[in-house]
Amino acid sequence: MNSNPRKRNFGALIIGDEILTGKRKDKHFEKLINLLGARGIDLSWSMYIPDDPIFIQTVLSSTMNRDDVVFSFGGIGATPDDHTRGSAAAAVGVPLELHPDAKKEIEGVFGNDAYPKRILMGIFPKGCSIIPNPYNRIPGFTLGTHHFLPGFPVMAWPMVEWLLDTEYASQHFLSKYEAHSIIVYDAGESQLIDLMNEFGKIYPGYKIFSLPTLSKSGRRIELGFRGPQKGAGTALAFLKNGVDKLGFKWKGLNGDSKL
Repeated sequence: MNSNPRKRNFGALIIGDEILTGKRKDKHFEKLINLLGARGIDLSWSMYIPDDPIFIQTVLSSTMNRDDVVFSFGGIGATPDDHTRGSAAAAVGVPLELHPDAKKEIEGVFGNDAYPKRILMGIFPKGCSIIPNPYNRIPGFTLGTHHFLPGFPVMAWPMVEWLLDTEYASQHFLSKYEAHSIIVYDAGESQLIDLMNEFGKIYPGYKIFSLPTLSKSGRRIELGFRGPQKGAGTALAFLKNGVDKLGFKWKGLNGDSKL
C-alpha cells in the first residue's frame, strides 16, 4: 500500500438529453460535490453530455487519456437511448460482453425472468469490474479510473459512497484545499486585475478568484483564493494589503475589516 498517496483530480460526466432539454433537473452535480467535500476532496470538473454515442465516445476517449477519477451518471441501461456502455467500450477498443458477476446479480434478483431482456443490463465492456448496487442489485461498472453509474440518484449515490470509501479512502482529506476571501466594496473587477496577477506570480500554489455582485446598495466583489491551508494566512494578508493600497474598503469573512 502506498504510504504517500498522490492527490488525484475527480471529475463528473452527467449524461442524458433529458437534462439538456430541461425535462429533468440534474441532481448529481451538487450531490457529488457534497459527497466529495465530506471526505475532503474537491470536484475538479464536470460535463453535461447528450445521449449521442459518438459524442460520448469522443469525450470518454479524451478523459480516459487522463489520470482523473471520473464518475459517469446515466445511460447504462438496456433501452435504445442508452449508449454509455457501448461508447465506453469503443473508447478503449474492447467488445461488449455479459459480465459473469453482473449475470449472477441480475439472475439473483429476477431468476428466469432475467431473460431475455433484463440480462442485457449486465453487458459491459470486456475487462471491466462491476460496482455493487445496494438498491436493486443491477450493477454499474468500472473501466480504469472511470466509474459508470445509473442515472437514478437513489441507486447512484450509495454506489459513489461505496467507491469513495473503498477505492479512494487514501484520498480523503489529502492536501484539502480551502477557500479564503474578503469582500471588497465599490470596486470594479478591472481595478483589481493587476493585484490578482501579482498574487498569482507570488503565490502560484493558489487559485485566485473574484466573484462580483451587483445590487442597489452598490458593487461588491468577493476576492479570494483556493489552496492548501499552509501559508494561506500570509497570502490572505497580501490581498488585504493590496486592496488597502488601492483605496477600497473591505471586510473579512472572519469579522476583520477596513471600512
